[in-house]
Amino acid sequence: MSSAHRSRGLAVAALAVAALLASCASQSAAEKAAEAEAARIAAEIAARTPPPIALNQDVIDAASIYVAFTREMAAQQGGFADAEAIQAALRRGSAYEPAQLSRGLIAYASIVALQSPEFVSGVRQYAVDRATREQLAANIASDPRWASRLPGADAAAGLIMAALGRDIDALGAAATAIENDAYAIQADSRRSWAVAPVANRDGRLAGAKASSAQAMLPSAPDASRLTAAAHAGTGLDLPAGRPRQPGYPPVVERALALAALAALGEAGDAALPRTTALQDDPVSQACLAESKLMLFQCLAASRPSYEDVFCVGRHVVRDIATCVRGAALPAATVRVSGVQVVEEPRITPAPDGLAAPTPAAPAPTPSPTPSPTRRLNSGPNSSLR
Repeated sequence: MSSAHRSRGLAVAALAVAALLASCASQSAAEKAAEAEAARIAAEIAARTPPPIALNQDVIDAASIYVAFTREMAAQQGGFADAEAIQAALRRGSAYEPAQLSRGLIAYASIVALQSPEFVSGVRQYAVDRATREQLAANIASDPRWASRLPGADAAAGLIMAALGRDIDALGAAATAIENDAYAIQADSRRSWAVAPVANRDGRLAGAKASSAQAMLPSAPDASRLTAAAHAGTGLDLPAGRPRQPGYPPVVERALALAALAALGEAGDAALPRTTALQDDPVSQACLAESKLMLFQCLAASRPSYEDVFCVGRHVVRDIATCVRGAALPAATVRVSGVQVVEEPRITPAPDGLAAPTPAAPAPTPSPTPSPTRRLNSGPNSSLR
């Protein structure tokens, strides 16, 4: 082959290589442009997508404690076979710390609120923009009543009241069964052990006081179920609720605030100080603490076993139901043992958009009345003697 032919061949090859390189460069540029466009679109979608629902484990654990304990108390139905069965019921019933049970009540109610699609979707519309989300979360943390005026709050409040109302009814039915058993067994010759003096009266009172101060442990199965329900918005067997208008009782108000933070994605581990503060309700805490004092007085006065039965029914099961009612249901005047709890309706002015709500009057607190008598039988069943 001549040198001229070789030169032309090399030139053609060079042109082919150049064309190939140019094609690769063009393709690479197109791919880069496509990748950049995809990234831009993804960023825009992310900017319009709120963060996922977030609720820290402390809230979940607190809710599981309330659920497990109230379920166990509602299962108490009397019909005790012997004195030891009564003492076992007393040990189980006295093993709650009032402030911890109160926090669990609010935590559980907040997870119930997250089962309301109207409330969750209504809150999450404010979660898209980061600045709006963070400002709203700060407002709710500083004043829980903010959540009461968010879209869907009326539906969530109705769901909370229906769920807690069912708990109250179950506890009340159990308390009635236990109290009736106390009246029945004192005259039942087949249960002569019921009128015998309680063994180690001082020891069982000291045990009740000691267990009342111990921390309650969360229920792992209930915590798992509540975690799934909080994030999915389903999974709890709840009664139907009807929308309720503000102002709400303190437990409902704080539960809505806690649920709103979760729906905003602002109740995760980093928000622990906020979520802990929102679970602090002085009304239910004071009521449960006063009930514990009544239980101790009852045990100090009780001598035969049937009176211990009465202490369990009246000052554990029924008082828990009454305290939940006084703090979580609409305006009512109720009595917790010797304590009158008055929960007046509160009107919360509606915020204008995201304007700060006008403060409402502080919630009333329980007022102690004279201690019950030794037999604690002020009710219509006066045969307990």
